[in-house]
Amino acid sequence: MTDNGYQERVGQLVEPGERVLAVAKTEVAHGALPADPPAADSAEPSGSGRGGGVSGVLLNLISPVISFPAGDRFVDRITHGIAGRGAPGSAASTLQHARRPVPPATTLEDTILVVTDQRFLVCASGPVKLWSNKADEERAVAGTRIVWSAPRAAVADARVGWHRLNPKRLRIEFTDGSWLAFTVPIAEPGKPLREIAAALTGR
Repeated sequence: MTDNGYQERVGQLVEPGERVLAVAKTEVAHGALPADPPAADSAEPSGSGRGGGVSGVLLNLISPVISFPAGDRFVDRITHGIAGRGAPGSAASTLQHARRPVPPATTLEDTILVVTDQRFLVCASGPVKLWSNKADEERAVAGTRIVWSAPRAAVADARVGWHRLNPKRLRIEFTDGSWLAFTVPIAEPGKPLREIAAALTGR
């Protein structure tokens, strides 16, 4: 589904008089992410402590189906690097948690970044299928909703650049010092991410 498929729906979600400047379908980059918000941390199983972290790493390597938060973070960092930083409750922390809830979501959804003349928004589509037809895509668009938002002033910087083998990684930095990265598949164009960065920074 193209980014333009979400353009009309996004226009319905913003406030009256709010102008949409850029829309991009993307995903939170793979890698070690900022800490979860405090409420989410308290919901983690006790096995995510110091001892549980070591056993969690081993179990994650043996069986990726088994999920231990500390093990997940370690494996992500080794295989993908750093995808964001931020204290619990920071902008990057709450944003990544809005798109990677605990426990993990059981359905696939697109992540859509939106920049307006007033806010930076993150939207989630309705459920999507790996092999979808036009009716499936229309249902996904219709189910799109805003899951996170911040004033434009909360964004300190945004830029697209290389990370390992991917030249299309968008890094968004917030004024609280936290940051989070987004990517698109290698085969997809990076122009929508560059448009998001340009709309956020004016460059």
